[in-house]
Amino acid sequence: MTPPPAVPRGLLVAALRSGSGKTTVTLGLMRALARRGLAVSGAKCGPDYIDPAFHGAATGRPSLNLDSWAMPPALLAGLARQAAVGADLVVVEGLMGLLDGVGDTPGRSGASVDVARALGLPLVLVLDVSGQSQSAAAAVAGIRVLAPDLAIAGVILNRVGSERHVRLVTQAMTAIGVEVLGALPRRPDLVLPERHLGLVQAEETADLAAILDRLADFAEAHLAIDRVIACAAPLGAPDPSGGRPLPPPGARIAVARDAAFTFLYPHLLLGWRAAGAEIVPFSPLADEAPPDDCDVCWLPGGYPELHAGRLAAATGFRAGLARFAETRPVHGECGGYMVLGRTLTDAAGTVHPMAGLLDVATSFATRRMTLGYRSVELLADGILGRAGQRLAGHEFHYATVIDAGGDPPFALAADVHGGASVATGARRGRVTGSFFHVIAGA
Repeated sequence: MTPPPAVPRGLLVAALRSGSGKTTVTLGLMRALARRGLAVSGAKCGPDYIDPAFHGAATGRPSLNLDSWAMPPALLAGLARQAAVGADLVVVEGLMGLLDGVGDTPGRSGASVDVARALGLPLVLVLDVSGQSQSAAAAVAGIRVLAPDLAIAGVILNRVGSERHVRLVTQAMTAIGVEVLGALPRRPDLVLPERHLGLVQAEETADLAAILDRLADFAEAHLAIDRVIACAAPLGAPDPSGGRPLPPPGARIAVARDAAFTFLYPHLLLGWRAAGAEIVPFSPLADEAPPDDCDVCWLPGGYPELHAGRLAAATGFRAGLARFAETRPVHGECGGYMVLGRTLTDAAGTVHPMAGLLDVATSFATRRMTLGYRSVELLADGILGRAGQRLAGHEFHYATVIDAGGDPPFALAADVHGGASVATGARRGRVTGSFFHVIAGA
């Protein structure tokens, strides 16, 4: 058993581009550390629902999101310190490339580099060195030029081809004073399955525990785990006066939770519980209605397009949801918004009736990827706040609106690139919905 650090410590596993292998490296490292007896917490930079669930499966502890664009600095720091409670190590996984962000506000670009700076995290860079050798050092040297304030603890070479390949890259890294913390050979069999919004969700991945153990075995065989542990830097103590997430929308919140409804940020649930709210899960796929003793219903995003037939056949759920909405608020985010509409057309072109509580019709057959941060202004009092309140979040979906219907819009949404605000979503009575995923107050 590896002795735990004296105080909670943290590091950021990052890459120079997407597809470098940082998620599989992160999961293997997390699992290997946990198997050594360390209490490991995970966190994910940016708006990602799927990776934190894998972190939780690898470590046995909840994983949170840290988003420098959508979260005020106090909230980001507070969540990082919350992740450190009871942990020996906090392993933060970056998103996309280390410096990739949006906007021009220093420290608020959404890039992984913002999180590293805000929390003082040293970097462990995962480099896909397939197709190059000494040139990999030039990319790392470039990070030093563009971000000279960051501490590069070391690099992990991924997809190496031979011992000679490793030697050439290592010599070049040594020449610029960067430690090589391991070299991973190509392993096409150690790949997690994917679908249109990213990895297949952790709870749907067959034999996930065995996959994580194989990743940990791979990490143990090829990484200098003790050196990685030594790279981590101390994290600050929890600050109870740190930023707060959105207040709970009710005292007892009925939250749809099954394979069709999974995308709800962990920091929101933790914040709502900390504020005294009770989360009551129910399963639309099991034809369950929102419990009648709740005072608000939340339909998160997820994959309703993959389960449209079952949702259409869930008459108990649909009738119960309609009864609930007669007297209490119901809100749908992204996939939840699609289910609140009149119809959902699946990938095969089959039209399925949905709850009909909003007039919108959506389609997964007519696909277009929509991705990006959004700042929204609420147009009426409702579940997320008063009219005029601004919220920060994002959209990520392939479904399209084929008929917006006649309901008034839910909010005005603006992207981060200076475009004009546009109407988004719909509201009718106590029911609201849009493709917007809320992260924090703006």
